Amino acid sequence: MTSRSPSPPAPAPSCLPTSRRKPGPAPWVSTKARPGEVWFADLGLAAKNRPVLVLAVPNENDARSLVVVAPLTSQIRNLRGEVALGPLPWLPKLSAVNVQGLASFDPSYLARKMGQLDSRRLAAVKDALRDLLDL
Repeated sequence: MTSRSPSPPAPAPSCLPTSRRKPGPAPWVSTKARPGEVWFADLGLAAKNRPVLVLAVPNENDARSLVVVAPLTSQIRNLRGEVALGPLPWLPKLSAVNVQGLASFDPSYLARKMGQLDSRRLAAVKDALRDLLDL
């Protein structure tokens, strides 16, 4: 009785796709957030996932590599600390920026870009920040 070692598995055919992406060059999509952009932030199990307005991004000279954001809310109260955005095609509900809810976290929590605020809306957010912080 001779013992035969198992034969190695056959190589996978090269004609099978290795991913779902269509062949060809990858589309260019910026994955680096910029101030004024609205991103959907994946804040993990402890917090609600939500859209946030990017206010500052890390610079190579910063002490910490953190992005500074203000959350968006659909619970609009028209009080100090909120900037109503009006209708935007990339937001499912009317929303406001809550400048009292400033947060900072690792940029990897920004899951996907939703859109960009125009200069008028971004200026209104900056004005609200100056008012809130008495700058």
